[in-house]
Amino acid sequence: MLYPTIYDTPEHQVLRDQVAKFIAREVEPHAAAWEEQGMVPREVLRRMGEAGLFGLMYESQYGGAEGDALTNLVFAEALSQSTFGGFIITVLVHTDMASPHLHHAGNAAQKDKYLRKVIRGDLITAVGISEPGAGSDVAGIRTQAKRDGDHWVLNGTKLYITNGVHADLYFVAAKTGPGKREVSMFIVEKGTPGFSVGRALKKTGWLSSDTAELVFDNVRIPAANLLGEEGKGFYSVMKNFQTERIALGAMAVGHCQRALELTLDYVRTRQAFGGPLWNQQTIRQRISMLDAKVRAARQFMYHCAWRVDQGHDIVQDVSMLKALTGELVNEVLQACQQFHGGMGYMRETPVERLWRDARVLAIGGGATEVMLEEVAKRY
Repeated sequence: MLYPTIYDTPEHQVLRDQVAKFIAREVEPHAAAWEEQGMVPREVLRRMGEAGLFGLMYESQYGGAEGDALTNLVFAEALSQSTFGGFIITVLVHTDMASPHLHHAGNAAQKDKYLRKVIRGDLITAVGISEPGAGSDVAGIRTQAKRDGDHWVLNGTKLYITNGVHADLYFVAAKTGPGKREVSMFIVEKGTPGFSVGRALKKTGWLSSDTAELVFDNVRIPAANLLGEEGKGFYSVMKNFQTERIALGAMAVGHCQRALELTLDYVRTRQAFGGPLWNQQTIRQRISMLDAKVRAARQFMYHCAWRVDQGHDIVQDVSMLKALTGELVNEVLQACQQFHGGMGYMRETPVERLWRDARVLAIGGGATEVMLEEVAKRY
């Protein structure tokens, strides 16, 4: 159950209900097969686009709803009521991590060419920032882009790219000058000569999402595919990290909520030691404390989104949120799995999948230690 917040509107509840119905109809009955396939079927993503769920914060002239950060958070949290993290991250990379680069930095011609198709789900997006030697350290990327007449030529490798195998459109960060932060963003279409998927990566969790190594070998792209200002891509990436990290916080909170619901149902019916496990004081109290932490984190998460809409600098707040929720989801899932006993270790149970999927939320999008340094240097 998603308890109301002080920021809620009637429209938010309509959106929650719409997402919940989509998950119940289109995702939960089928997603176990997607885990085996290693991807979410394209037709499912198109149906989400057709339902208007891919353009909540984008301009109406391209088919978007022009929603605010709170609306986008409501969507991410509602989506994260699914027990399939691979499905969730496939969608959130498209809506909150990749396509926002086009929304924020794209010019009129670029948006006219791509954004309608992105919103409809005809084009699925990915963002190429992380590399073998540079994850959270964006300034450390080594992929190069050099101007050659009316083109840019890209060379380098990207790693851990979600949607990397099956995306159609990639927003790629590359060094365009000698300065540490002289990074630019580029639009690269699938099928561009020299651009390839080096390999699909196997993961512990998020099994229904595809993750890839991307290789750029003298990839020539038109000069018109420069996204935003040359040399300003570092700051574009930093700005978009706030949207990404709120979405990942919502994913963590959503996992916590579902895990606690599943665990409450289980301990109330599981008979042991002469009665239901719920009769054991230590289990009741542990679940109660975890629920209290999750509710507190959720309120902070909504406050962060509200501050975005108010125009505040929220880097410190969002860094706190990412660190807090990334650690909390692992604490909650560890306990919930424990209370399921041996059943919690079986692949057939949702709590086992949530436990596997939760681990990366303390790593991806900014590891906990990096986030805490972002917090500390702003005191």
